[in-house]
Amino acid sequence: MFTTERGTLVTELSELSERPPELFRDPDEPLPARIDDLLGRLTVAEKLALLHQYQAAVPRLGIGSFRTGTEALHGLAWLGPATVFPQALGLASTWNTGLVERIGAAVGAEVRGFHHKDPDRAGLNVWAPVVNPLRDPRWGRNEEGYAEDPWLTGVVATAYATGLRGDHPRYLCTAPTLKHFLGYNNETERDTTSSTLGPRVLHEYELPAFRIPLAAGAAVAVMASYNLVNNRPAHLSPLINDELRAAFAGDLLVVGDAGGVSNIAGSQHYRPDDVAGFAAAVRAGVDSVTEHDSDAARTVGLLADALDRGELRMSDVDTAARRVLSVRFRLGEFDPPERNPYAAITAEVINCAAHQDLAREAARQSIVLLRNDGLLPLSRDRLRRVAVLGPLADTLHVDWYSGTLPYAVTPRAGLSDLLGAGSVTFHESVDRVALRTPAGHVVASDRGEGEPLVVVPDGAGAAAGAATWFDVFDWGEDAVVLRAVANGRHVGAEDNGTLVNDRTGPGGWIVRETFALTGTDGGRALLRNLARDRYVRVDAEGILRADALLDDATPFTVELVVDGRAAAAATAREADVAVVVVGNHPMVNGRETQDRADLALPADQAALVRAVLDANPNTVLVISSSYPYSLDAVAAGAPAILWSAHGGQEYGAALAEVLVGAVNPGGRLTQTWYRSAADLPDLLDYDIIAADATYQYFRGAPLFAFGHGLSYTTFEYSSLTLSSRSMAPDGAVTVSVEVTNTGDRAGSEVVQVYTRQFRSRVKQPLRRLRAFRRVALSPGERCVVELPLRAADLAIWDVTRGARHVEQSPHQVFVGGSATEPRLSTSVLVDGTVIPPRDPTRVTRAVDHDDYAGVTLVDAATSAGDAVAATEPGGWIAFHDTDFGSDPGSCRLALARTHAGTAAVTLRLDDPLGGPVIATATVTCVGGPYEWSAVSVPVLGALGRRDLYVVFEEPDTRLRELMFTVDSPPFTVDSPADHADGPFTVDTP
Repeated sequence: MFTTERGTLVTELSELSERPPELFRDPDEPLPARIDDLLGRLTVAEKLALLHQYQAAVPRLGIGSFRTGTEALHGLAWLGPATVFPQALGLASTWNTGLVERIGAAVGAEVRGFHHKDPDRAGLNVWAPVVNPLRDPRWGRNEEGYAEDPWLTGVVATAYATGLRGDHPRYLCTAPTLKHFLGYNNETERDTTSSTLGPRVLHEYELPAFRIPLAAGAAVAVMASYNLVNNRPAHLSPLINDELRAAFAGDLLVVGDAGGVSNIAGSQHYRPDDVAGFAAAVRAGVDSVTEHDSDAARTVGLLADALDRGELRMSDVDTAARRVLSVRFRLGEFDPPERNPYAAITAEVINCAAHQDLAREAARQSIVLLRNDGLLPLSRDRLRRVAVLGPLADTLHVDWYSGTLPYAVTPRAGLSDLLGAGSVTFHESVDRVALRTPAGHVVASDRGEGEPLVVVPDGAGAAAGAATWFDVFDWGEDAVVLRAVANGRHVGAEDNGTLVNDRTGPGGWIVRETFALTGTDGGRALLRNLARDRYVRVDAEGILRADALLDDATPFTVELVVDGRAAAAATAREADVAVVVVGNHPMVNGRETQDRADLALPADQAALVRAVLDANPNTVLVISSSYPYSLDAVAAGAPAILWSAHGGQEYGAALAEVLVGAVNPGGRLTQTWYRSAADLPDLLDYDIIAADATYQYFRGAPLFAFGHGLSYTTFEYSSLTLSSRSMAPDGAVTVSVEVTNTGDRAGSEVVQVYTRQFRSRVKQPLRRLRAFRRVALSPGERCVVELPLRAADLAIWDVTRGARHVEQSPHQVFVGGSATEPRLSTSVLVDGTVIPPRDPTRVTRAVDHDDYAGVTLVDAATSAGDAVAATEPGGWIAFHDTDFGSDPGSCRLALARTHAGTAAVTLRLDDPLGGPVIATATVTCVGGPYEWSAVSVPVLGALGRRDLYVVFEEPDTRLRELMFTVDSPPFTVDSPADHADGPFTVDTP
């Protein structure tokens, strides 16, 4: 039993003090022996303290404190000015893994530099990169990921993590952590929603993005995600050990997300109390708990109680502590600093000139030319005046995981630097309004720190001019931001609801600066603060407060002072060319904790684009955003469209260079741009195969395809060949194609190789990226691009045998500049095997079905295993091509219900509605969802190879597995068994 009584501690420390000299400090000893030695010197309390994010120092051993979790998604974040590179989505849009690795190395160096200056604030375990595939562009954290393709995500993540970790054979520069495991693509109620992941989606789509960087040794840690997967908290997923650690050669560190372990017994109600929840997380493989900020006492106490209650063993604690210490050793903490080359990096590296140049190069290569009818590049010789317009034309926005900008080159500044300030005109293009009540106008203070907004009677000295003016920024989905003209500060709601103009802009974990303006029958408007979900009223002292319900809200008359669209159109009309810059604010819609409801550009911005195009047809639409938009109606007639993610501190300089042709754009999309949200399934539908989602399965015509991007030059493809026209299941071929720059400018082309399988037992992608290379060519230059294609990469997950499998089939191989625009194609015959029919006499897991309707996936037990649960009467699952042979005599099924009641299923052939019935099974369940009853029922009429359908007659019926037998016993029902294996066990292939 663990105890902190003084006598026990004295005895323990006395025993530890008798150990031989400190082997753990000898860098010439093998790492496992050093970790063993240090573990042997630690008390139980000291070991438990290693399992919290903030690990306490051990002064008696001369060991300092350690902290996991420095944010480094696209630069060192939250610690002050540091180089800000393009968002992660932008880095991937370069399709340049060498560049991404260099950026990772720069960020790693800046983390080391800040750690050298302030080790307590800047830890060396970095929480980056994010490898969740960008399945749906409405995901709030879209900008944090790389691509909707899992392989591309894994490849880019490997490059960035390799840079972060460094290239030393022994020491890590930083310890990269992949986020977030697993099936995490929604923010709304993220801690209570369950991501349904069938075996094929799991193994073909979700897991590869994690496996690739782990197998390469690029990342050394993984963070668990907030959500549940198949109704089990991701922090308790058996896949942590079964898949992640199987992919990694070494002691993989797994950290919990902030508050994620507390959710197990909290919002998820998956364990009865926190002691059980924390113990379950450690047993499942979570080594470091991220709870209660720097206060480790509660975590240590809960884990100590778990030891006392027998829910945690010391071997569990030792295993987790070993993984934590492994990372600390590899970071060089216990070695002489002269042995570790990264220990010499100082703060001088932060935002150094080389990193500024790298930030500009990254921004250049990340910009994607979506459309161009010849307007671009702009001719500097013919330009007298360029109008730079829009709410993003003279500002740079950062996201939640951005660093602090050391400086900002905006689009306006970038063009002014290139063309001369006299050649550039500017208008922010937002409406300027005054708010009036019968008692007077709303007035803002001109003091820099701001003051509460008040209503001042008309005619008073303060109630006039700039003091009453507010600029209105529309960021979409009814969210607007007000900026007081008086001091240039934004309006936000204090904790007590008082509105104050003291904010630099919308931001923070809770964004208190966003409002909704809604009209009333009287032509006036109500103002509602979105964070507080309260309306604004004017109190007895004239102060504006967002603390009212609808009936007590104060109506305001909105007086238009400046029409932003009209002013922008007038400015555009006087210019040779207009550049209108629109997009999102990363802190408002589409961010952590908030998904987007739609794909539309904010309404005011859409109207601005149309107004500018009407005023000047020579308009370049520039979009700076964290995600794709639907633009069909907005951009109709726009002669040129450029997109990039928010591009960091050098964005404006890079954009200007692209606009005038000093740089030829070479970025490519890593996500499909859909024409409408109607093209997307429900945000919580994670089954990309059944939903025809992502570029792999989407059957519609996208606005802009995955991989799309234009250039100021042209490229010709020729001479596509394969090193062989056939391939063994363990073989490979080389794809060779000649690419020629046929234009008059130097440029970069991203050569993309896709495949499509022609014959398969299962539904196959329409296309899937297999290889790519970005090549830079001078005018007239040609090169031969050779790319590998391995048969193993063409494998599918075979649900009939629970393993990856290479099928025998011809595969189309096509190359080109996007997923939907193949330039050349050929084929290769993969000499795999044909998946045989299902053998129904083997135990078949219900989750290994081929098709379904009206069901979901759930946990078969709290520790491991999945099952199928009906969500509606008549829901069904299908097992195609089942070879019954000569009429099996019976079928044995494992059934359960969440609540007591009847579980009932019907077994049909060929069709779930009218197919012949071969068996029915009904059982009364008295227990909970994990108390499985085995029922054996006679089978009649199952002959030959048929499609089997299990139809759920009662909602909430759960099926874990089934098996047919050749005997024909009388109808039997076993007693429920409340254990993980249930009444009969699954055969493992």
